[in-house]
Amino acid sequence: MFTGIVAAVGRITTITALDEHDAHAGVRLHIAAGALALEDVAIGDSIAINGACMTVTQKTGNAFTVDVSRESLNCTVGLDTVGEVNLEKALTLADRLGGHLVSGHVDGLGTVMRFEPIGESWELVIEAPASLAKYLAYKGSIVVNGVSLTVNRVSDSATGCAVSINLIPHTIAATTLKHLKSGSQVNLEIDLIARYVERMLSVSSLQPSMPN
Repeated sequence: MFTGIVAAVGRITTITALDEHDAHAGVRLHIAAGALALEDVAIGDSIAINGACMTVTQKTGNAFTVDVSRESLNCTVGLDTVGEVNLEKALTLADRLGGHLVSGHVDGLGTVMRFEPIGESWELVIEAPASLAKYLAYKGSIVVNGVSLTVNRVSDSATGCAVSINLIPHTIAATTLKHLKSGSQVNLEIDLIARYVERMLSVSSLQPSMPN
């Protein structure tokens, strides 16, 4: 589990195919951890990379390695190119829950519709897939590339759901969201509680009524 509070901006330095003879194979990412402290990270621990939970397979100095399956590559963005990534170590029971409960499982890809300064802050508008619309609510939580954010406005359409988010200067400075532009794709994770509420409601509606 994670909180969606980015601890550091790292960088994917090299990408190596897990099987150079198989076009459908996954890749091995070598990541410079930046300001992320790795002293307490062991092989097998989880680190969220742009919001996707990955397992540490090697660690050397201030860098680590993860293996990413082809399925994960197909369901995410930002894990197949060299460049900056948002990093967060897995939550411990002693940590503060500064954002919200995050699983590190990407639910879908969104597309940036608008990203522009509004006063001292920035407005980020993302079109989420229509399948995620029922999980998105005013003042609810959403994870964008591993960053826990609050939804300011929701607008549904036949093709998707436009979500407006306000980014304060600190978020811009401390994450890779500063690099977004119109047309950029982003990893989205819906609120964990919303996922279970939807499931409970859908199942309860199928249950036969109890006799009096």
